[in-house]
Amino acid sequence: MTVAERHETILKKLKESGKVYVQELSEDLDVSEVTIRKDLRVLEEKGLLFRTHGGATQSNPYTSDRPVSEKEKVQAEEKSLIAQEALKLIGDNDSIVLASGTTILALARKIHPNRRLNVITSALNISLELAQHKNVEILQLGGQLRQSSTSVVGPYAEQFLDGITCGILFLGVDGIDLDHGLTTSNLMEASLNQRFIEVAQYTVVLADHTKFGKRGFSRICSLDKVQHIITDEGVSAETVAKLEESGVQVTIAR
Repeated sequence: MTVAERHETILKKLKESGKVYVQELSEDLDVSEVTIRKDLRVLEEKGLLFRTHGGATQSNPYTSDRPVSEKEKVQAEEKSLIAQEALKLIGDNDSIVLASGTTILALARKIHPNRRLNVITSALNISLELAQHKNVEILQLGGQLRQSSTSVVGPYAEQFLDGITCGILFLGVDGIDLDHGLTTSNLMEASLNQRFIEVAQYTVVLADHTKFGKRGFSRICSLDKVQHIITDEGVSAETVAKLEESGVQVTIAR
């Protein structure tokens, strides 16, 4: 079976069931799981499917109405690698902001500080994740709860940040466009993220390669407000070069 025939078979199976799995495709097509993952990545780059943890779907798994439990399975391996790189930026006695999102949640799961760490967050799931560590002091923002992200938004959350400064903001986004900047799917979340950027001395965006070249409904900011982006090996060399030319540090998580 040629590569083209294999891709055609994968897309046919996907159309029939709406979802395919790496292990099943490997067995059905008699090729390695590594080969199937490469096939899925190529098809995703062509806009023909969306990769998930262990397979792929027809529909976009990042749509705002999907629960966190589904979203965190998407690009799970890449998110874990990105989170591991981000962890290196956190020092003893730091004060940081963890915004909402599944890549930020992946970072929270890796935080096990030996010394005091102050964390400001809008996300309830992140607060619950960090609450088990005695050295983490958590400032949980209040406001209107977004059930799809288990995070709060709105004027009360933004007012809570008055008079606060912190070292690093770790920000998740729905889209990164070289011309349009950072975007998200929710207008109020975009507004809160703008406030996060204002109170932070250093902004780090955690985003897997599927976020590049996309625009969400609400614009957060232009790229000149960002100091650092951590992503995975799926991002193109051309994109990295353009980001670095604009003054943004790019780290590729491996």
